Parts: sequence; structure tokens; C-alpha cells
Amino acid sequence: MSDEAAALPSGVATGVGSLPGTDIGEAVRLVLGELADWPHLPELPARGLGADMIGRGATFLEGVPVQWWASGWQIADLPGRDTRRASDFLERDLDALHEAADNTDGPVRLTVVGPWTLAANLWRRAGGAMIADHGAAADIAASLAEGLRNHAAAVQARLPKAHLSIQLDEPSLPAALAGRIHTESGLDFYRRVRPEVARDRLREVVDGVGVPVVVHCCAPGAPLKLFAEAGVGAVSLDLTLLDLDDVPAVDEFGEYLDGGGRLIAGVVPATGAPRPDLAETAAARITGLWERLGLDLERLPRQVSVSTTCGLAGASPDYARAAMEASRETAKRLHG
Repeated sequence: MSDEAAALPSGVATGVGSLPGTDIGEAVRLVLGELADWPHLPELPARGLGADMIGRGATFLEGVPVQWWASGWQIADLPGRDTRRASDFLERDLDALHEAADNTDGPVRLTVVGPWTLAANLWRRAGGAMIADHGAAADIAASLAEGLRNHAAAVQARLPKAHLSIQLDEPSLPAALAGRIHTESGLDFYRRVRPEVARDRLREVVDGVGVPVVVHCCAPGAPLKLFAEAGVGAVSLDLTLLDLDDVPAVDEFGEYLDGGGRLIAGVVPATGAPRPDLAETAAARITGLWERLGLDLERLPRQVSVSTTCGLAGASPDYARAAMEASRETAKRLHG
């Protein structure tokens, strides 16, 4: 088995990122217990500032300190208490992962916000988002690649036998490509990011981190072809957003999967109440797409893993556990 195949398994259940609650030790044990075939280091945004997606993600920027200012994260001159708070959360998370999984020899995924979503949500000191200046966005990608390479190395030192991968969360990328990222006033939009620029910056991170990369996007219009050209090992998408009557979108899925692309299919709802038909409905969504594409069903468990549609931070603890169980049952159904 190749290193990438060991780090990016197919036909199993996994998670996306966030969970409810504030106890990282409990969250790590839950993930390792319920999603043992492909666990991830969970995020707990309920802990507050610095545990949120952008604050946590900015922690990985090498040489680019940030601070919380008014109602958003902003580039800072020097690291301050906000950066230290986010770094402390991350260190506790890694301690919890080490304690619970120090002997693991299987796959483990680390999650972090991607370069374009960071650029769309980090503000310059002079005002406006980093995405307004494509040179600044390039600096974000380079800094993130270096920081994540160091992060992966630090985690590998703690878990020497684990097969690591990194998940880049890019919910803002479709809006960036379409020119739909609002300016600071909310009355206008930043100019669109050209697909080739988005691809190249993403590729820089993918090539620079030193471990296989998954890209997760739970927004409509996820650019599958761009992700593939950027060299990602797998894509994680909210499959419930795909309109099976949208011929161009379905064709794009078909090209990606027919070319051997790996998919983490987000088919279990991220919020709601436990229901006995969760797994059945989720599996039907995957097989329905597969049959629509005319692909061989025997290939399905070799290319597809299962997750919730997005992170579970907004779910109740009971539903979060039920969603993981449903993901496991859905994955079993893919094997026939």
C-alpha cells in the first residue's frame, strides 16, 4: 500500500472537523472510538476566540501574527494574547491526541482552514480583506504551507507510526472564484479570483506540507476540476448540495470519479435528531449518484468514504454521536 493510500483510505467512515462541547480529551476519544478507521483531530469552536475556524487557522501562518479587532481577525505587527490563546488551544489539542492515540499505526487527519478562505476572512491593517490584494493572498499561501509543514512534522514526532494527512477547509473558495466575497462595507464585492491563480496558490500549499492533502468544501459550486489540478489526494464535499438534474455539475463529478478521484461524501446531515433511516438515506444518495454516472458499483468502496455534510459544532452531543454511527453504517452499505 502506498503512503497516500494508507493516509487516505476509502470505503470507511470519517469526520469533517468540528464537534460540540469544550472538552478536547472527550472529543478526541469520541472520534477515535466512533471513527476508528479514519479519525481526525476535532475542532471545538465553542471554546471561544482562538478556537474558531479563522483564529485557529491563522495560528499556522508562519511569521504572520494576527489579532482580534472589532469583529474580525486582522494582521498584527507582533504576536499578542489572541495568538497565544489560539496557540494554547492547539497545544492542548495535540496533547490530547498524543495521549489517546500515541500507538496508532493507522490514518489520522489534521484539519485547518485553507489559504483562500483565510485570505477572504483575514483583514489587512489598512482595511479590507487580504483577498483584495492577490500579492497578499500569495503571501498567505506561502506562510500557511510552511506552517503546516512544521505542524505535520510536530504531530508526526508525537505519533511516529501514524499515516498523517491534512484537510484544508475552503468554504469561501467558490464565492472567491465567482467574485462574491463582500467588501468591508458589505455593499460591494472584491474582484473575482482567476481559476488558475486559485489553483496555483492551492497547489503551493498541497506541495509544501509534506503529507497527502484533502480539500473540504461544504458550499455550492465546489470546483472539482480545480482541486484535481491542484494535486489534492481527495475532496470532501456536501453531496446533498448536488442537483442530480444539473447536467454540467453531474458531468464534472463523473469526470473526477471516472479519473480515479477519491471522494469523502458528505451525506449524513450535520444537525438534526437521531433517526433510524439516517444511514439508509445517506447510502441511497451515494449509490443514486453512482448509478446516474453509470460507474461500476464495485469501484464505489475503492473511491468513496463517508462523512457528515459539514462539521458537527452546531449539533447536540447525542446527535453528533448518532451521526458518526450513521456514517459508519453508510460506509458498510457501500461494500454491498
